[in-house]
Amino acid sequence: MMMKKIATGLGAVALTAGLLAGTALAAELTVPSLVYRTGPYAPNGIPFANGYADYFNLLNARDGGIEGSKVNLVECETAYNTQQGVECYENTKGQGTGALMYQPLSTGITYQLIPKASVDKIPVFSMGYGRTSAANGKIFEWVFNFPATYWDQASVFVKYIGEKEGGMENLKGKKIALVYHNSAYGKEPIRTLEKLSEKHGFSLQLLPVDHPGQEQKSTWLQIRRERPDWTLMWGWGVMNQVAIKEAASIGYPMDHFIGVWWSGSENDVLPAGDAANGYLSGTFHGSGTDFPVHADIMKHVYDAGSGAGDKDRIGEVLYNRGLIAAAWQAEAIRTGMKMHSTDSPTAAQVRDGFENLNVDEARLKELGLEGFTIPITITCANHGGPGKVFLQQWDAGAKKWNKVTDFYDADREVVDALIAEDSGAYAKENNLTPRDCG
Repeated sequence: MMMKKIATGLGAVALTAGLLAGTALAAELTVPSLVYRTGPYAPNGIPFANGYADYFNLLNARDGGIEGSKVNLVECETAYNTQQGVECYENTKGQGTGALMYQPLSTGITYQLIPKASVDKIPVFSMGYGRTSAANGKIFEWVFNFPATYWDQASVFVKYIGEKEGGMENLKGKKIALVYHNSAYGKEPIRTLEKLSEKHGFSLQLLPVDHPGQEQKSTWLQIRRERPDWTLMWGWGVMNQVAIKEAASIGYPMDHFIGVWWSGSENDVLPAGDAANGYLSGTFHGSGTDFPVHADIMKHVYDAGSGAGDKDRIGEVLYNRGLIAAAWQAEAIRTGMKMHSTDSPTAAQVRDGFENLNVDEARLKELGLEGFTIPITITCANHGGPGKVFLQQWDAGAKKWNKVTDFYDADREVVDALIAEDSGAYAKENNLTPRDCG
């Protein structure tokens, strides 16, 4: 795989070219990769970037690319900074044969790219993050956020809590706290949780944590004082580690502490040692290396000296998340290529591939991902996917995540109403006429 790395900052752009696959190849399918291998969130950004790169490298090395066309991955460093992320977009969209899509890997960057990419007609894939109402494809034609959204996940957490309390009716009078990153990302679930609080009668306590999240003493003193029955966390980076340690220090029960899928990686729990045992998080894919795709990556990528990172970190939660992001994007490219009978698709044709994506159980097996995640079908109207989430739990002794529930369906009554309201407001503000999806 040909990889170019673009670093932005202070208005200067440095371009370096490197090869992961050994020989220079003509850039045919240009896929920018907005990463953060530096900055305060680098420990979480690095494994995602590695899984993402390794999957595209696998396709080039094993399959000759996608439908015979090689992938040119253009990596650009954002440092999880919104301004740098926008610079990366502007500096990569014309690279090679032209950017086919973007995975911003930041809610803040996603919000800034939605209007830009919609004008430039380049699809944005904000997988499980970003603007939740972009799930409404009638209004957000160029944005896709499957397989589930933050609002889906918030409603699933409430369902799980209701189940553990013996029934949703028993949520009345309970206290649920939300510890959240004080940013657009961290605030995403608040409206959903407020609606669910009204619906089920529990009280909601909101506890913001400022970037980067190292100072949380006062937050956890409040939790010790208020004693919420359950605590949810929308954190990222060091904030997660600190929160889990602070929770342990006040004796908060880990099996009543649930993190969003960005607060459920090895990086988040290992620093707390045994104290993290029993901590829960949401997710939509498996962890570990017990899938054929990992054996193929080891054989065709790492044994060939082309791996993006350390071999012993393959299979970590965030590595696997980068891998599945790349897999779904590759399948969208493939679908677009087949639909338009071309080996050099445009970004608009890849958008068509996203909107007609159908990765069923049989296809997951062909990809070496059987049992790794759920099937995905995307349509004109639904860019958010099935909205299903399961919970995993940390086993500190074995140092592994275990799947402890089946996939839950989101509370569609609450979530769909919020999506309709928010996307409708966006359309009105921007003078957009919703598409007729038939």
